[in-house]
Amino acid sequence: MRRKLLTLAMAMVLSLTAAGSIATASRTKSQVETRKLQAALDAVVAAGVPGAIVVLRNGNRTVRLASGYGNLAPRTPMRASDRFRVGSETKTFVATVVLQLVGERKLTLADNVEHWLPGLVPGGRHITIRQLLNHTSGLFDYTEDASFERQVDTPRKVWSTRRLVAIGTAHKPLFPPGRQHSYSNTGYILLGLIIEKATGHSLDAQLRARIFHPLGLRETSFDSKPDIAGRYAHGYTRFHKPRLTDISAVSPSVEWAAGAIVSNADDLIRFHRALLRGRLLRPALLAAMQTTVAPPLAGGHQTYGLGIIRSRYGPCGVFWGHGGETFGYETFTDSRSDGKRDLVIAVNADGSVRGEPALQALDRLRAIAHCG
Repeated sequence: MRRKLLTLAMAMVLSLTAAGSIATASRTKSQVETRKLQAALDAVVAAGVPGAIVVLRNGNRTVRLASGYGNLAPRTPMRASDRFRVGSETKTFVATVVLQLVGERKLTLADNVEHWLPGLVPGGRHITIRQLLNHTSGLFDYTEDASFERQVDTPRKVWSTRRLVAIGTAHKPLFPPGRQHSYSNTGYILLGLIIEKATGHSLDAQLRARIFHPLGLRETSFDSKPDIAGRYAHGYTRFHKPRLTDISAVSPSVEWAAGAIVSNADDLIRFHRALLRGRLLRPALLAAMQTTVAPPLAGGHQTYGLGIIRSRYGPCGVFWGHGGETFGYETFTDSRSDGKRDLVIAVNADGSVRGEPALQALDRLRAIAHCG
């Protein structure tokens, strides 16, 4: 009996020792990854970006890191919890509401634009809601018009949604609907109008009732005023400016359903996890969202679904998410298809600020965040 007890005790010691070794190895690996992320984040700032954030959830562990400044005057350190404009990441939220309405039989993906918005879009009877969602409508992107960039000269100018559509439709269609893929913010302005027509409520109210409130996204809002509420990272631009300029206060009306949401990294991860785990859409609708077309960009490693992008990062796996760029900000959100890795990267500078060194540093940061 004594020998059996000694044997059992020894087995327990060995088991605890092995468990301790595994835990120590896991902690060491996590510490190495954190140091690599922080170094890559610092490199982005050193390359000319005022500030940068990365939040990474790897299994049950979440790392929140920041570098540089969230405000240059006065100099205030960037915080991983800061709010920021998410730009085109708004599209995933809007697409989710559209698909919820499909599930409620208030509209269908085959409905045409003319049915919901009569007389607004030339040839609208040939453009479906599905084509608006996956950017195969052929509609010219109104943000490619020179008037969009001039917003930086009068940042508080308020635009009507129909004026944005009119800018897009004043240009000839790029191709017949459904024939090709070309990213079009015009299509998402139309989707916002269709949501309002189908529900009888504002897009803001629908986003709050269907997504923000149920998921507890307390730092997320669909803004209508130029000033960002709460603690936020100031955004910087050089568009039409002789020097780096704070453009945080800009009217969200210029992007509306295509890019007016303000959020923070933790809320973006919470939203994407809920979406991809089926909390917001039934399986068939989530499958429809994840049915992609192949756009002629990104070297073939990305395809576009209904308001969401599928990206393959070599051996690191398949990720679902979206990026966003707007005046003063750029963001990336991705969630691995197995649900084990989620990440958000945000910088408080737009394309007019980032030079080639910053782009290379961002690519390096994304590679580490996606693959470790």
